[in-house]
Amino acid sequence: MARSRTPKFDASEVITNEIIRIIERGVLPWRKPWTAGGSCRPLRMGGEPYQGVNNFLLTMRTVMAGHSSPFWMTLPQANALDAKVRKGEKSSVVVYYGQSRRDAGGEDDRSSGDDHSEEARIFRFQKSYRVFNACQIEGLPDSFYPDPEPVPEHPPSEPIPHMQAFFDAIDITTVFTGTEAYYLPPVDKVYMPSITRFQDPRNFYGVWAHELAHATKAPHRLNRDFGLSKFGNTSYAREEIVAELTSVFLGQTLGFTAHTLEMNAAYLHNWLRVLRSDKGAIFRHAADAQRACDYLIARSEAGRAGDSAEAA
Repeated sequence: MARSRTPKFDASEVITNEIIRIIERGVLPWRKPWTAGGSCRPLRMGGEPYQGVNNFLLTMRTVMAGHSSPFWMTLPQANALDAKVRKGEKSSVVVYYGQSRRDAGGEDDRSSGDDHSEEARIFRFQKSYRVFNACQIEGLPDSFYPDPEPVPEHPPSEPIPHMQAFFDAIDITTVFTGTEAYYLPPVDKVYMPSITRFQDPRNFYGVWAHELAHATKAPHRLNRDFGLSKFGNTSYAREEIVAELTSVFLGQTLGFTAHTLEMNAAYLHNWLRVLRSDKGAIFRHAADAQRACDYLIARSEAGRAGDSAEAA
């Protein structure tokens, strides 16, 4: 009688199903304003911020669990600090990527960067590991539980200086008119309502970030293409996920949360359709969003550097 094998753990499937279950409840938890211990991004044990999909996943889990510490670590890392994970606490799955070189003879060499064969091929792989938030661990040094920073208050419908300066320096034309927000590829322009239409100015910048994210897909920028995009089709839905996550990542740097003018069942359906049909989608699109975020930060820095040089 053959033994039944335990199914192989599939991190992509587990993580995607987790996100699907959350969205099916009608919420996007990463849109909630939050900081943990003064940080707007989840941090590794050494203080380095997580990037891409791990940033997104741990942000979502921090919000949902109400953790007050931004720090995450593995069980061995906690043990090395003579600390213990509390009994009954559940870990969070995160992923990392690596690559290996396999030559024509089939030998696998993950340690060498030398390419001894013209037929050598690079194979990329994904692995997963589990982490715990510092709030799930006893016996850690106090430095893993930093004090929260006060939440800044902003006058209604008024520009927030550091956010406004950031967006003004980006060399993508934005036209402020009407009541809708969108990017129009044929003229390569973003159209936005005036900030006076937003009670909370942070929502204005969240929407602006979303539309600028769409603008990064242009061929002369990041050249991101998911195929013919029409309202409601899969290509459209994929691009919406990228724009949403770009706004999440950029908002962590500047102090706003992702926002769109419409938050309805159709918007949630866009996410669900893509995630249900492609368990690898959230990983690829989070990487797309990280690239878009980095691009916008670089363009803003270049614009402000140019302004400073002209002023000098």
